[in-house]
Amino acid sequence: MENPIINQTTAAFRYQVWASFILSSGLMLTGILFLPVNLWIKGYLMMGIVFTVASCFTLAKTLRDDHEAGKLINRITGAKTEKILKEYESV
Repeated sequence: MENPIINQTTAAFRYQVWASFILSSGLMLTGILFLPVNLWIKGYLMMGIVFTVASCFTLAKTLRDDHEAGKLINRITGAKTEKILKEYESV
């Protein structure tokens, strides 16, 4: 059975992902801090951003885990199929 290709991200892509996350979070927090509204409204908006970011991380992790599980199931199924074919060919 062939070895699956391991997909790895490059350092440049990791840098771009972290830079965009930090920049967008920083700009959003700065915008909320300078918003001309009461403190409790700013707190509500900050809480909304925290929950949005947390749910995005959870969604990304769940999708990644589902993808990884699918790859494992396909590898197991492929190995079983290969074994059955080898047994059939040897008969």
